[in-house]
Amino acid sequence: MQEANLLMSNKMLFEKAQGFIPGGVNSPVRAFKSVGGTPIFMKSAKGSKLVDCTGKEYIDFINSWGPMILGHAHTEVIAAMHKQVDLSTSYGTPTEIEIDIAKLVCDMIPNIDLIRFVSSGTEACMTALRLARGYTNKSKFIKFEGNYHGHADPFLVKAGSGVATLGISNVPGVTQGTAQDTLIAKYNDLAGVAEIMEANKDELAAIIIEPVAGNMGCIPPSEGFLQGLRKLCDQYNCVLIFDEVMTGFRVAKGGVQERYGVYADLVTYGKVIGGGMPVAAFGGKKEIMDHIAPVGNVYQAGTLSGNPISLAAGITTLKILNDNPEIYTRLEEKGSYLKNNISSILDKKGVAYKINQVGSMMSLHFNENEIVDYDSAAASDIDLFNRLFHHLLENGVYLPPSAYESWFLCDALTDDDLNKTLEAIDNFKF
Repeated sequence: MQEANLLMSNKMLFEKAQGFIPGGVNSPVRAFKSVGGTPIFMKSAKGSKLVDCTGKEYIDFINSWGPMILGHAHTEVIAAMHKQVDLSTSYGTPTEIEIDIAKLVCDMIPNIDLIRFVSSGTEACMTALRLARGYTNKSKFIKFEGNYHGHADPFLVKAGSGVATLGISNVPGVTQGTAQDTLIAKYNDLAGVAEIMEANKDELAAIIIEPVAGNMGCIPPSEGFLQGLRKLCDQYNCVLIFDEVMTGFRVAKGGVQERYGVYADLVTYGKVIGGGMPVAAFGGKKEIMDHIAPVGNVYQAGTLSGNPISLAAGITTLKILNDNPEIYTRLEEKGSYLKNNISSILDKKGVAYKINQVGSMMSLHFNENEIVDYDSAAASDIDLFNRLFHHLLENGVYLPPSAYESWFLCDALTDDDLNKTLEAIDNFKF
């Protein structure tokens, strides 16, 4: 029987999946609940393209939510993984590749003395917060409305992205006792942060932030905001944590710390650091990192932490980025080209909009006001975005299925890909 005869429709697969998987998906944002319709089930991907279960091809602006900065199925990354698979899939012991990638990260990222690898961004952020609390011997921390740091209990308060997409305001299962140590500030509101810190100055362990937000659309920090947070943390003796799970190795080789020249005490990584495999990490100053077990008493462990296949994909991706800085120039140019030409189309059509772009991250908001925080993002015309999403999907362009998610560009995107995307947008009836 030919392969074409074995293909199932997306609708059939989704119906089948719902019989065995909650909601038919293994991560909520994949469910299309915000935009409506049936999720697309992918069969393969190469370069800048996704191919679904029916054989239809899409230009990809998700790129696995950020990791595929080089494009899908990159030849060198795949080869490195195959080589490791022949040796073994896992050891449960130290390996030399762990040393090699740790050294490479410390060389690429300013202000990182030591780093530990884990398996998910949630795990990295959860442990960074625990480490900050153990280091300071204080319990409260500040997070920002609309920032998402994974699904650990302390972070699921006004968490943006998937939670906002599903319209969940309070997450059942998160106890009041856990939530009471989470203090919420508005993104880009330095004065508001200062008030919270003064009111909790003896109890505050940390501030955690997406230094370029990606879970309420792409929102850059306002001028002086990150610098102000750094000064406040120094003043109140608390730990500044940058969640660079999205931005690390993407907005610059050295991430946000390099791009904006502001150094955090702890930084979390994911996405690009694993080259498409489940890898994350947290790192920072030696004096803080030395409090993690087995050197210190702040405990963290993981059976598959530093998995050799995942690290093979990660180190190969990072070496390519480190050795080819022109990749970042190309990504910046592609992002600017897309932003400028979408702006021209929407100006011509008289549509109210704002586009935020930081390197290869960007988002389109149908709003006449600047998008600087969660409230301004939420005030956008979500219905219009949803209609545009489905129009583009029908025309072979795959955007994130939520107005609250950042778009991610990859180096494999061609001029033809970008121009086809722009043509599809231009043909949409706003």
